[in-house]
Amino acid sequence: MKTRFALYLQDRHDMQYELEMAKYAEDRGFDEIWQADTRLARDCIVMMSAFLTVTKRLRYGSGVLPIWTRNPAVIAASWSTMWELGGKVDGRGRVMLGLGAWWEPIAGRVGVKRERPLKAMREYVEACRQLFTMEEVTYEGEFVHLDRIKLDVAFSDASPRDIPIYIGATGDKMLEMAGEICDGVVLNYVVSTDYIRHAVALAEKGAKKAGKTLEDIDRPELLICSLSDKNPDAAMAEGKKLVAYYFATEPHIMKASGASEELLAKVQSVMGWPATEEDYEKAAKLIPDEVVRNVMAVGTADECRAKVKEYIDAGVTCPILFPMMPDIKEVVDAFADGV
Repeated sequence: MKTRFALYLQDRHDMQYELEMAKYAEDRGFDEIWQADTRLARDCIVMMSAFLTVTKRLRYGSGVLPIWTRNPAVIAASWSTMWELGGKVDGRGRVMLGLGAWWEPIAGRVGVKRERPLKAMREYVEACRQLFTMEEVTYEGEFVHLDRIKLDVAFSDASPRDIPIYIGATGDKMLEMAGEICDGVVLNYVVSTDYIRHAVALAEKGAKKAGKTLEDIDRPELLICSLSDKNPDAAMAEGKKLVAYYFATEPHIMKASGASEELLAKVQSVMGWPATEEDYEKAAKLIPDEVVRNVMAVGTADECRAKVKEYIDAGVTCPILFPMMPDIKEVVDAFADGV
């Protein structure tokens, strides 16, 4: 079976350029785009809606929407709206719902208490799945409370929404739960192939709890692709800056990266959140080349294709390539024919 390929878009590139690149990626045979909803930058719903209007075939997922920021009924209504907007291709809708538990320090700084994230996530997934049936839902949980609620579409298509649900998971318990209750798991980036094998095994363990197999669980992975045939050294430098950012600010990714405690402490000593460009530059100088090559695709097109193949071999079903360099087209061209 042909491996699916996707782009991951955050806020690194100009919006109009990204819209053009979505059309280009579609023309070149890419399958999906996963739009970030991270920090306080771009809203995934706005961007996904824009992409849906300029393309005809690509499917779109949120990578990932923090559950704490919206009521599950509002989430379901938003995705139902995008489902209508995108129409169907080959008999299925064009949108996917990726949910995440957010991270510190941003959650605490906006007043969100990330209490019992596993329990909260399970309730959100269950509630959204029920709402997508378009039937009336009553749900009484610890975090989700729905009293005879339905997506009350009155004048347009009121048929059930075939919207697959994913959890963006990094920790062991969340990975296992994603395999149990979801259609797939969005695996994180800045992690090694050894971590991916571990994560896939946990998703399979969860799937078996629900009477499913690993083949029933989609396993796309965010995968940084810092690619430049003209200047691979610059691509490495950009990769180091991003690695430094995640090592300094997101503890769940730090742990999953496999980096040494000594290196993490050094990076954290010079960089926090929010970080300045000067902070990025200082922290990047502390990151060895081999650490970057261990957790992302970096360098020439040939080097990036070889690394992405390692992630596919480790169990990734759809590499979601995050272009770090200014030229997104170079990444699309490098992977238009697979690896």
